[in-house]
Amino acid sequence: MKKRGLALLLTLLCLTGCGQKEEPASKIEESEPIPVEAPAPEPEPIPEPVGPAGINPLTGLPMEPEYEQNRPVAVMLNNLKKAQPQLGVSMADIIYEVPAEGGITRMLGVYQTLDGVGNLGSIRSARPYYIELAMGHDALYVHAGGSPEAYQDLKSWKVDYIDGVNGSASQSAVFWRDPEWKKNKGYEHSLLASGETIQSFWDNSKYPKTHQNDYSYSQTFTDDPLTGGTAAEHIKLYYTSYKTGLFDYDAETGKYLVSQYQAPYVDGNTGEQVGVTNLLILETSISAISGDTAGRLKVRTTGEGEGTLYRSGQCIPIHWSRSNRDVPFSYTTSDGQPLALGRGNSYVCLINPGSSRVELS
Repeated sequence: MKKRGLALLLTLLCLTGCGQKEEPASKIEESEPIPVEAPAPEPEPIPEPVGPAGINPLTGLPMEPEYEQNRPVAVMLNNLKKAQPQLGVSMADIIYEVPAEGGITRMLGVYQTLDGVGNLGSIRSARPYYIELAMGHDALYVHAGGSPEAYQDLKSWKVDYIDGVNGSASQSAVFWRDPEWKKNKGYEHSLLASGETIQSFWDNSKYPKTHQNDYSYSQTFTDDPLTGGTAAEHIKLYYTSYKTGLFDYDAETGKYLVSQYQAPYVDGNTGEQVGVTNLLILETSISAISGDTAGRLKVRTTGEGEGTLYRSGQCIPIHWSRSNRDVPFSYTTSDGQPLALGRGNSYVCLINPGSSRVELS
């Protein structure tokens, strides 16, 4: 009986064990790797635009180094009302305006480089004092004819020049007469040249293109505004009964916008009004040449005198000096310190304080 019960128990145990299926070991799922975003590369800094490494000695502005030691070019520009607009004047680094006979004025535009200047004109005749101003910059002088005294001085002072009226055939090739100007303005107001034709002549001439070692132009420039002066935002210069110049300060550009003949003074190449960083009005002696039937003038450009600098909407008294015609103007403040001009172009007016006057508003 006991044996039978034991056998039954073993049978049950066997049936129970055989009936249960062993659960398979649960598989451990491999987790997928979490993607790690690579850090975005830092943007490389945009390099500052690199300007020319040289400095224009006439303006203090950057320019290509190859032009720094160049002799500039000084061009006689017609300023009669009928001859407006002038061409290429906005590209001048310095504009000199000086009275001529009959109450008119003429401009002498000085260019450190002819690169990109375009057409120039209309070109007018030489006078001794304009030649002296050009010589102060050791410049190549461009003109069309001249007074008898001017021709004597060009020869005796050994000036390098290009003459559009009585020059050689190669010099004459620099100039042309614009047919529309000849028709509408008159023959004498139609003579033009260009930076390209002047440079082409110069490249094939014996005139040196760079300054000699004994020449220096020591004018300094600053980016700081003029302070401590008298407010001068609107200047009216009464040259003569024929010519009045207006200079209105534009704070946005930091320049004086020039007007004359009741209209903006524009460059005919661009149609834009001429603006200048520095306006200098220099007082000197101006008188009629005795016995000159054309009423030509004698203008003193050497020695010394008083003047005024207009810059940044203000003005201060200055002193000018020039030992001889072969050196540029030297400017000092009223206390004798060297005068720094604003970095940019300049407009220099020579006046006789006895016959011309300035008004501020």
